[in-house]
Amino acid sequence: MRNLKLEIRNVTKSFKGRVAVSNFSMELHSGECLGLIGPNGAGKSTLIKIIADIISSSEGEVLLNGKNVSKMKREIGYLPQYPNFFPWMTAKETLMFMGQLSGLKKAELTKSISNILIKVGLDGTEDLKVSTFSGGMKQRLGIAQALLHKPSLIIMDEPVSALDPIGRREVLNLIENIKKDTTVLLSTHILSDVEEICDRFVIIKDGMKIEDTTIRELLKRNSKSKLSLEITLKDFEWINVAKNLSYVKDIEVTGNKVKVEVRNLEKNKTLLLKHALDYNVDIIKFQMYNDTLEDMFLKMVVEK
Repeated sequence: MRNLKLEIRNVTKSFKGRVAVSNFSMELHSGECLGLIGPNGAGKSTLIKIIADIISSSEGEVLLNGKNVSKMKREIGYLPQYPNFFPWMTAKETLMFMGQLSGLKKAELTKSISNILIKVGLDGTEDLKVSTFSGGMKQRLGIAQALLHKPSLIIMDEPVSALDPIGRREVLNLIENIKKDTTVLLSTHILSDVEEICDRFVIIKDGMKIEDTTIRELLKRNSKSKLSLEITLKDFEWINVAKNLSYVKDIEVTGNKVKVEVRNLEKNKTLLLKHALDYNVDIIKFQMYNDTLEDMFLKMVVEK
C-alpha cells in the first residue's frame, strides 16, 4: 500500500449565501477506512466532492501528500452516489471509455479490464449491456471504474444507500476487500455499515465536524450500563414516580420500552425492580444494556 496523507484544512463551502460545509478540518492516512457520517443534508456529499476536486471550496484547502488535490487526481478514485452509465454500452466498453477519459492508454486498459471486473465480482459480464445490470452490479461497475487507474485513495459517496439488501451486502463485501490494499473514505448515513467496515469515523452536522474518533473509543467513552424495561401502557404512570427516586439519574421512553440510568447499577438495579413490583407494574422484560453506536449518534446529531 502506497504512503498517503490526506489533509483537509479549514474547508468552507457556501452556495448562494447558505453554508454547506463550515471550517472543516481532518486528516486521513494510509490504510485507514474512514466513514464520514451524518444525517441527510449535513454536508457529506458537498465535502466528498470537494475532496475529490469535483467542486471547489469557498475557503480552505485539500492536500494529498502535501500537494493541492487538483494536482493529485491520478491518486484518487471516485464513486458518486448514483453512478451514471450509458445503458447501451457493455461493461467492457464502459470501462474502456471511462479509462480513456482518465488518460489511460487503450493497450493498458485491454490488459486490466478483465482483472478489475473479476476483482469487483463482475467476471463474465464484459459483453453484457449495462441496461441489464441490477443496482448492485452498477454500483460494483462504478467501483471498477474508480479503481481502473490503481488509485491510492478511493472516495465513495453513499455507496450502498440506494441498494436493496442483496446489493448492499455485495458492495459491503467488496469494500471490505478493497480496503486491504487501498485507503478508503466513504460517506453514509447507515450506521451499521460504519460499524462493519470502518476503522474510524467522523460525524458531520450542519456542515461542521462534531466528532472524530474510532467506534471502540466512542463506545468506551459513552457506554453506560442501563436498565431496559418493557412494561404495559397501563403502567406508564409509574414512570413519573420512578423519575423522583434518589438513585435514578435519567429515564428515556420509546413506545413501551423504558430505559433507566441509575447510580451504582449493581446496588440499585434490584431496588428499581422491587419498586416496580411493589407498584404492581406488569413487567414484560427487564435487562441491562449498553448504548449502541446508533443511540450515541442520535444523541450527538439531535442534541449538539
